[in-house]
Amino acid sequence: MPAKSKAQQKAAGAALAAKRGDAKPSALKGASKQMYKSMSEKQLDDFASTKRKGKPDYVEDRPIPAQKAKRKKAAKKAAVTRAKNAKDREDVPLDNRRAASVSRHGPSIVSPR
Repeated sequence: MPAKSKAQQKAAGAALAAKRGDAKPSALKGASKQMYKSMSEKQLDDFASTKRKGKPDYVEDRPIPAQKAKRKKAAKKAAVTRAKNAKDREDVPLDNRRAASVSRHGPSIVSPR
């Protein structure tokens, strides 16, 4: 699969050099570091060997599938937690609840009437 931009081609070249031992992996940053960790040497070679002529300098990133899945999982977990907390609040009778109000002078506890 060819690189989509000059920046992607350069990052693949840096990651490939580190993969082959020509450069230190600790010197990699950003996209090249991510490519080094997640791609094989053959994949990096395909990206790095892309000709730059006619390619844009930069193409805006789209989240890679692993990051997208991680965010989706976190959002789902947060939704479950919110639903659980809402259910727990419904189980407590109104008479036993204490509402906390916050003013510019700090939090204070307000008793229900």
